[in-house]
Amino acid sequence: MWHALTEPWRSGIGVRALLELGLLGISGGALGCWIVLYGLSYSAESFAHAMLPGLVVSSLVGIPLGLGGGAALLAAAAATAGAARTPVIGRDAAVAIVVTGFSGLGALLALSPATPARLGDLLFGDVLGVSNGDLAAACALALAALTVLPLVHRRLLVVAFDRSSARSLGVAPARTDALLLGMLALALLVAVQGLGTLLVVAILVAPAATARLVTRRLPTMMAVGVLVAVGSGTAGLYLSYYAGTAAGASIAGVLVLVHLAVLIVSRTLGRA
Repeated sequence: MWHALTEPWRSGIGVRALLELGLLGISGGALGCWIVLYGLSYSAESFAHAMLPGLVVSSLVGIPLGLGGGAALLAAAAATAGAARTPVIGRDAAVAIVVTGFSGLGALLALSPATPARLGDLLFGDVLGVSNGDLAAACALALAALTVLPLVHRRLLVVAFDRSSARSLGVAPARTDALLLGMLALALLVAVQGLGTLLVVAILVAPAATARLVTRRLPTMMAVGVLVAVGSGTAGLYLSYYAGTAAGASIAGVLVLVHLAVLIVSRTLGRA
């Protein structure tokens, strides 16, 4: 039993992957609570997909992925804002149009003969191949989340639950939204290195959505979200090691299964 529990961590690859997921779980579990409460889950997924053309261009040109992904995020945000200002389109349709266009552009660029062979890492990530730079970025993101979120907790809380009265309480909703979206963009840029554009949202949304089913206070929700993220990430690595499945997909699958299990149990107990 002890050998089975410790075997995946005997190599430096497994330990580094576990450390990366632990750091992402801390930031994703805490920040994800605000993403869920603000109704930004769909936007988070959309912006994650919109990063694909920037990531592909970065791979082709040979520049850091963060630069290309960041440029794509800014372009997607500007395009969404422009399309949403058209009355006949609306915000949801604007997001759908932009993410579809950017995803299609990324797919076209990926068909280039010069595209690196390991393009799949951009889609599904490579948590088993994280570098020192990736770990440093994840550590910085976790520290930023633990530092900034408590400082702006009141502002976020006011806008989330009483947006109409926020200005009378000295809180600007637009600035608060911009701050939260900025942190979301930063989290996407960091987490995409290990989980890819298709799976990165799992660690930002699933833990918080699961925690919301079993908690009634926001601090408790954040703590449970972090535990779910770190625990599911660890379980996903175990599954990947012993079943021979892709690490990123295994982690996302465990996160979804945990959410479904908690949902079923909570509704069953609620009916009882």
